Amino acid sequence: MTSSGWHTPVSIGHPAESLLRPGAVRSRCRIVMARCLAGLSPFFTWDERTLSVCADYVAQTIRLNYPDLQVPYHSRWRHFEAGGVDRWGALVARAGLDGDPLERARTAIDLVIPSVLLDAGAGPEWRFLDGAGGPPLARSEGLGVASLALFASGALSTDRAQPLRCDAEALASLGRDTLATAFQVGPANPLVGLDGRLALLQRLGEVMAATPAVFGTPARAGHLLDYLLARAPDGRVAAGLVLETLLRALGPVWPGRLRLQGVPLGDCWAHPAMDDGLLPFHKLTQWLTYSLLEPLEWAGLTVTGLEELTGLPEYRNGGLLLDFGVLCPRDQAFWSHRWRSE
Repeated sequence: MTSSGWHTPVSIGHPAESLLRPGAVRSRCRIVMARCLAGLSPFFTWDERTLSVCADYVAQTIRLNYPDLQVPYHSRWRHFEAGGVDRWGALVARAGLDGDPLERARTAIDLVIPSVLLDAGAGPEWRFLDGAGGPPLARSEGLGVASLALFASGALSTDRAQPLRCDAEALASLGRDTLATAFQVGPANPLVGLDGRLALLQRLGEVMAATPAVFGTPARAGHLLDYLLARAPDGRVAAGLVLETLLRALGPVWPGRLRLQGVPLGDCWAHPAMDDGLLPFHKLTQWLTYSLLEPLEWAGLTVTGLEELTGLPEYRNGGLLLDFGVLCPRDQAFWSHRWRSE
């Protein structure tokens, strides 16, 4: 821990500062888009004629699923509700948190931060059987409900009197067997990347402990609420501030990412279109930001500036553009080539 209260402080004027902001995603992606529109992309062309058809499909899908146009946030909370079961509400009721909105919000943040970090590909064989009944859950829904079960077990809290917490000490000492049991992992139910998930949670604990400016002492994930409340004297907090806080506080958690003069850049990658060769996406941290909107609202905060965030740069959104021919590979071998990140 440094005297600043941050694991890895980012000083004013540091070259990483501008990359750890929501505006960097849009401004730099516009440069890539402009190159594609100018015909300079070596991989894709852009077909403007198909864009309206794609947009119509999106609009129709929204109206089909949400006829009243009240679309819930795209967040981890939708996974907790898999099968139409209000697991969070039941947990809150059992814990008696209904009468304390601030503690309820802290507890929600305690749950959702490690849960989002645990959401990576589970593999084709893994399934989770929920005690609430229903069919086995797979992929992100299964991982979400499994992470809720892990949290509800008290495994992320060192205080037995307060089991519904996520503190740095419990994370740093979390055992493999505890995680495997919570996720129902076994020879007949293998989960891809179990050890990597465990290492990520342990690292989260280490980074939280070294960032008391955000997570307090002793460090607790839910103390993020208090950090943001202190910066919202009028009851309003900017979505951009939430994202920037997470990028700076949790950036050191991720292994093997690019660093700029000692500062980890998170979901930021090399791209030749940029003068400095760096293109940020901040996908997972933006999704975590979206997943914090409801807890912040439960605490009485109004989150402003949601338009500063972006759609998540992932296979669903990218696949939509490819499926409708808005983005067209120059070489048809694109569809059969096995790509890998470097």
